Amino acid sequence: MATAPIEPPQRLVSALSGDQEGPVQGWLEALPTLVQQRLDAWELTLERVHAPGGRSSLVALVRQQDGTPAALKFPVPGRASVQEGAALTVWDGWGAVRLLRSDDASGALLLERLQGSVSLRSLPEAKAMLEAAGTVRRLWVPPGEGHPFETLADSVEEAAAELRTGGALTQAAGPLVDEALELRRTLPAGSDEAFLLHGAFRQGKVLAGERAPWLAVGPAPVVGERAYDLAGLVLDRVEDLVAGSGAPAAARRRVAKLADSLDVDRERLRGWTLYRAVHAGVREAAAGGRQRGELLLEFATWL
Repeated sequence: MATAPIEPPQRLVSALSGDQEGPVQGWLEALPTLVQQRLDAWELTLERVHAPGGRSSLVALVRQQDGTPAALKFPVPGRASVQEGAALTVWDGWGAVRLLRSDDASGALLLERLQGSVSLRSLPEAKAMLEAAGTVRRLWVPPGEGHPFETLADSVEEAAAELRTGGALTQAAGPLVDEALELRRTLPAGSDEAFLLHGAFRQGKVLAGERAPWLAVGPAPVVGERAYDLAGLVLDRVEDLVAGSGAPAAARRRVAKLADSLDVDRERLRGWTLYRAVHAGVREAAAGGRQRGELLLEFATWL
């Protein structure tokens, strides 16, 4: 049982500060009580709240009644948190962290304990890319009949307004935004693949474990073609790529190498990578991250 008040990490509080009076703020205020209720209901012993933690969830390191270590996660309420648990259930520990228990009312997820401070980003880039490719390949499975997941076509349709708004704020990116909007329209229609995708895959989302060397965490699951997931990996550690010599050619080689290693069409991977780079770039710029936004947009021009 906890012996001291449970405090949400400051990073989480700061990230959600824009919703001063909305449902997310109410959830944040109720979070200490929700955590304690789940500790009691599942007979868990709190070790500590993981800090600095993430910007969209609270994670507490706990021990189960038999002493086994675990992680208790409370994602920000919404469709994404419900679908995260559903995706972990489908994977059942294959390439991803294992879901031990879940609670629909609070959105709580009890997960196997991984080494939260050791991700693929701790490895040299070539080794990290190799391990990441092997991990994401395991996640690409059929979603199952009557699945609850959003389709990729619906997901990118929702992003259209954000792209247009961000493009207006970043006028120099106008042609890139136009191209990204066209790709958003044509790419989903050009594939009949229907795999369960991680949706937010990158090296930092793959942590060291004991049951398996590397396991994925924090999915934003969506159903669609593999090239979309792989595009996130192409964009990983983009700062390192830009810092090297011959960055434009290196970016194109990365697309080709990853596509070939995972039997994904090069041109479709290029298209999804350009789309995701522009989307992320205008979103960063609109949120005040001008430097990273411009970096992502520059990357898009190389493709």
